[in-house]
Amino acid sequence: VLMTTLSVNVNKIALLRNSRGRDFPNVIDFAEKFIALGVHGITIHPRPDERHIHRKDAYDLGAMLRDYGDVELNVEGYPSDDFLRIIEQTKPDQCTLVPDEPGQLTSDHGWDLIARGAQLSDALKRIADCGVRSAVFLDPDCQQVERAAELGVDRIELYTEAYASAYASGDCNAVLEPYRDATSMAQKLGVGVNAGHDLDLQNLPTFLSI
Repeated sequence: VLMTTLSVNVNKIALLRNSRGRDFPNVIDFAEKFIALGVHGITIHPRPDERHIHRKDAYDLGAMLRDYGDVELNVEGYPSDDFLRIIEQTKPDQCTLVPDEPGQLTSDHGWDLIARGAQLSDALKRIADCGVRSAVFLDPDCQQVERAAELGVDRIELYTEAYASAYASGDCNAVLEPYRDATSMAQKLGVGVNAGHDLDLQNLPTFLSI
């Protein structure tokens, strides 16, 4: 039986800290609070402008989580040379590549691997060479999942905003089928499946039923 594990994104903790001009709330403290509550991982997305997570946070969390052998660090980001150096130096458990260009407000679409997959080959090799599990952020599209498998990606992360919006409107059944199909395709191809974006305690149980 496959068990679903939960990784909590602490970007907004860092955003609040930055808005206050001092180190409160402290990202490490809150990561430890989440771990005490039983989460299985911590996720961060260090952007070039450091508007929430700072590069130093990535290094500090990486060092802290080495004391928690069963809690993973997932670092998300656009595969710039600077970002990939962070991955090579911190060696998180997982690196999730997202197609966010510099200055983008938030992640709002998955990779088009049909058109841009070849561009990720070097980044995926660098991630693999430092012993880090790779993932790519995808819309629930079976063609994209197949291309991810061809590229040798370890996992996909399904972009779930469409589901979260449909759930909030009271009718999510219509949007669940593509997620089911993409998940089934990934499992068939031996690719792990993550999911994220606007998932919460209310909408997560229904999504897990797929």
